[in-house]
Amino acid sequence: MWYQTKATEILGIDYPIMQGPFGGNLSSVKLVAAVSNAGGLGGYGAYTNSPQEIVEIDKQIRAATNKPYNLNLWVSDVDAGAGEIVTETAYQRAVRTFKPYFDELELPVPAKPIPFQSRFENQVQAVLDIRPKVFSYMFGMLTEDVLEQCRKRGIITVGAATTLDEAIALEATGTDMIIASGFEAGGHRPSFLRSAEASLTGTFVLVQLIREKVKIPVIAAGGIATGAGISAALTLGAAAVQIGTAFLACEESNILPIHRQMLFSDKAKYTALTKVFTGRLGRGLTSRIAEETKGKEADFLPFPLQSQWMSSLRKSALDKAQWDMIQFWGGQIAPILKHRKAETLMHALIAETTALYHHQ
Repeated sequence: MWYQTKATEILGIDYPIMQGPFGGNLSSVKLVAAVSNAGGLGGYGAYTNSPQEIVEIDKQIRAATNKPYNLNLWVSDVDAGAGEIVTETAYQRAVRTFKPYFDELELPVPAKPIPFQSRFENQVQAVLDIRPKVFSYMFGMLTEDVLEQCRKRGIITVGAATTLDEAIALEATGTDMIIASGFEAGGHRPSFLRSAEASLTGTFVLVQLIREKVKIPVIAAGGIATGAGISAALTLGAAAVQIGTAFLACEESNILPIHRQMLFSDKAKYTALTKVFTGRLGRGLTSRIAEETKGKEADFLPFPLQSQWMSSLRKSALDKAQWDMIQFWGGQIAPILKHRKAETLMHALIAETTALYHHQ
């Protein structure tokens, strides 16, 4: 059967379908439980949560499902320069580029953001103590020590690669599985060996390149939202798929109603990769600010200071319904989304994939 793969065996799930773990409070316990209860692997993106919050979220997930689920963290949650005080020059460049937008919303230009310290080590400790079935991570590799601790506790580790080199490096550390993250995907590009701009391979090419050189199971992510996409990924050698945008659009996720509305509208036809809202390259529905600041990336602050700095603008744009000034995350596959409930989506994915296999 199509759904019996190396990934389902390792993860202890019925179907090789993982829900993308959204960061920035877009994940929800409800969504994780819905996907896991339907036989897939629900995922919660916790990189913005404190260790205490992660423990609390985990309790809620366990109360909502007794099936395996995935907790996700960012190994590198701070870019070079974000841990130091922003220089006056860098700050003035950002002011010059963004002042017109703050002015337009009648907002004061925010003060210099304060340096940001990585939270990853404390978050990892929380994950190790919790012992979820699956711990997936992005933007880097885990240390030998953390991987060893995961093995001792029976936690399956899953790293994200945007290039063949990253996949080879991840396998060498001893991680259990690799997510091949194609540039079609919504959200941040989790590149870590070279710049995200230099790591833009499509999902189906990336899966084939990695399968050729890597022994551990590969999970295809980016541009998959239907049974046809799942079938194609499995045919190319993936052991599972990870679906983001289609689950993000479901009622159970934690996105704003306007975000959901946008994903099901004509606006979803146009997406762009931009650093403008966070300081890290990510794909969302095209916005006026992203269009107008193309080529001015040198004026953006490093991640996550850019997000902090832009937060008052985002809030005001939401209050004033200035949708063209907001980044709504979404992948290139968004225009074909149909389902608004996670359970319905899961049933459709399973039925469509099964039908395709029966026709072969």
